[in-house]
Amino acid sequence: MRGFFKTFFAALLALIAFTAIIVVVLAGKVSGLLSPKKPDIAAKTVLVIDLGQSYREQEQSNPLAELGSEDQYDVPGIYDLVRLVRYAKTDTAVKGIYLKCNGDPNGFATNEEIRNAVLDFKTSGKFVYAYGDVIPQKAYYVANTADKIYCNPKGGLEWKGFAVEMTYLKGALQKLEIEPQIFYAGKFKSATEPLREDHMSEANRLQLTELLGDFYNRLLYTTAQQRRLDTVELRKCVNEHLVHYPKDALTYKLVDGLKYDDEVKDELRGKLKIDRHDAINFVSICKYAKAVDYKASGKDNIAVIYAEGEVVDGKGDKDEIGSDTYRTLIRKARFDKDIKAIVIRINSGGGSSLASENIWREVSLARKEKPVVVSFGDVSASGAYYLSCNADSIFALPGTITGSIGVFIIVPNFQQFFNNKLGVTFDGVKTAPEAGGLTVTKPLTPLQRFYVQNGVDSTYQDFKTRVADGRGRTIDYVDSIGQGRVWTGTKGLELGLVDRIGNMQDAIDCAARMAKTTDYNLKEYPEPKGFLDLVMGNFKRSVSMKAMKDELGEDGYRTYMTIKKIRASVGVSQAKWPFDLTIE
Repeated sequence: MRGFFKTFFAALLALIAFTAIIVVVLAGKVSGLLSPKKPDIAAKTVLVIDLGQSYREQEQSNPLAELGSEDQYDVPGIYDLVRLVRYAKTDTAVKGIYLKCNGDPNGFATNEEIRNAVLDFKTSGKFVYAYGDVIPQKAYYVANTADKIYCNPKGGLEWKGFAVEMTYLKGALQKLEIEPQIFYAGKFKSATEPLREDHMSEANRLQLTELLGDFYNRLLYTTAQQRRLDTVELRKCVNEHLVHYPKDALTYKLVDGLKYDDEVKDELRGKLKIDRHDAINFVSICKYAKAVDYKASGKDNIAVIYAEGEVVDGKGDKDEIGSDTYRTLIRKARFDKDIKAIVIRINSGGGSSLASENIWREVSLARKEKPVVVSFGDVSASGAYYLSCNADSIFALPGTITGSIGVFIIVPNFQQFFNNKLGVTFDGVKTAPEAGGLTVTKPLTPLQRFYVQNGVDSTYQDFKTRVADGRGRTIDYVDSIGQGRVWTGTKGLELGLVDRIGNMQDAIDCAARMAKTTDYNLKEYPEPKGFLDLVMGNFKRSVSMKAMKDELGEDGYRTYMTIKKIRASVGVSQAKWPFDLTIE
């Protein structure tokens, strides 16, 4: 028995010691997370910007990065990236920028922000190189700023123009005996078109043709300008499919050479004047963000509020613009006497019209007390435009998609689907003919249809009125450019939807001028979450997402998310642009 206790307590002591060691190690890691050591930036650094990385409006935090590889870092927001490139311009340790061009999931306005930052960086006299195995057109839009553009001899350059393909579900709904019951205001309001048509309407074809045409013309113009080429020849290369192989891209001077990765790096070593066997000190933009103090400080405060995602009622989730959350943020900035101006950065296709109205109200109240300037990102359309239209000044980029002034409501009728496909029926009692409200288990009554369409028309009238008052236009004029139609930022300027073509920094500079300050600090909202919130939130989202993707596959998961958005829209007045619009 004595031997048993001796063995038991020895094992227990070992377990306690082991646990203590683990706790100490983890505590050290967590301590490193809470107060991480800054990476060193050595001499002759080449800053790497991966265009294949998705850059959102705010930093994408990776709370467990310190527990993994030393190369894992948070991904900076797009305005952070712009400020980092501006800082690198005067950083003597940074000798140039290397653009990785193997992909580009970002929108046209985001690429415009990166492109402008790189062009400004070049004025320092430092070099910019771009390289990709296969360079897509959106990445090339940024890459054409480079001193040298190279692609893999066995890869290539995409040069084929832009295209949009939409999926139409009308036939599938008919086979399933599901009636969409759609009510909308605006002949260009194409958000519901995939549910009510089996092909693209002429109105939607017109607006998308003009939208893509603007993007395409800008690609041609900037390429001709930077590469000293003729837009006529560039257009000919597209129309006649002249750029098919890597050598074609070289022949038509879209790239400077066909090289493998090692050959490009040998050339960079020559630029840096280091031995051909020495490693190049590449530093990713993510690592650079942790290494330098790139955010300016000053006496006065300007609030910068990032609004990204769908506009929804209530608090909303991490990737949504919840009306309660954003009313609180704007109100906080309005009441804070130390904040001299407010800048709202928007990247959203809209959503709930009531949520947009509630945020519009808070913007209008804030404007009475201090300057409110809005900066549009990739998309600021429909409800996102609604909530911003009464700002003092609105900035957009050429590649911004804006407008879409229109409203819709979807109330699907699943009665025949439930009855004939599933054998499910519904019955009940009520105290009045219209008691119980809208339901998906039976068709709407004539009276319900009347009130739903009346609600859509009334909300559209309110939307037009808000825009007319905010932009100093007549309601008839707003209706003429509204009807749910989307525009680029460039066209939006011509039509009076925006005040200036400019980036985020231009909007902040405008707010500072209006507040009569040159010595300011930016207070950015929403504020970063705490370590535990990030860990638990990321964990729950990643587990849930992975389980669904494993079960449904990537295509199935995207379809599920689309259905989820449609379901959330049922019976709710929506000011939203098309559900799924992918430009390739």
